[in-house]
Amino acid sequence: MADPGFRLPVQDTPCPVPPEQRPLEEYGQMLRSWFFAWPAGGSLPLIRSLALSWLLVLPVALVVAGGSFTLRHEPLRLAIAAATAAGLLPLLLLSRQWLGWAYVRKRLVAETVEYEESGWYDGQVWEKPIAWRQQDLLVARFQVDPVMQRLRVGAASAAVLLLAGAGLCQAL
Repeated sequence: MADPGFRLPVQDTPCPVPPEQRPLEEYGQMLRSWFFAWPAGGSLPLIRSLALSWLLVLPVALVVAGGSFTLRHEPLRLAIAAATAAGLLPLLLLSRQWLGWAYVRKRLVAETVEYEESGWYDGQVWEKPIAWRQQDLLVARFQVDPVMQRLRVGAASAAVLLLAGAGLCQAL
């Protein structure tokens, strides 16, 4: 997880945007989230969480793959097919994390903040003051971009492992 001592900077400029819809607060919510904090803590927590999700789904994938008549008589292919199929869950989890972090990054680098005051779809737009923009850009550049890079590498690795597993399964 990210540095537990991290606190969001105080933004003292008057702002009509509800606090929970401000980009820095949305970033803080991501850091406090159990799921979205995986890549924020570094590569090791992300790999550990993805490996655990793969291990949790592997028995189910083995049972499903065992339902195949041809694979039932070839245990090596059955294990490889199940391991490959179980790799879909980590890839889906990485995709969901990517979408969440990309949304927050987009809000941080934007010059304006779109928000709703009452929840009745009364969309408003507020232009960030220069100080807010600079602060948000720094957070996006030095906090969110490394997280997105870890997600990019993780998704590419998961895709390569899936393709390698599928190729190996076909080759046997």
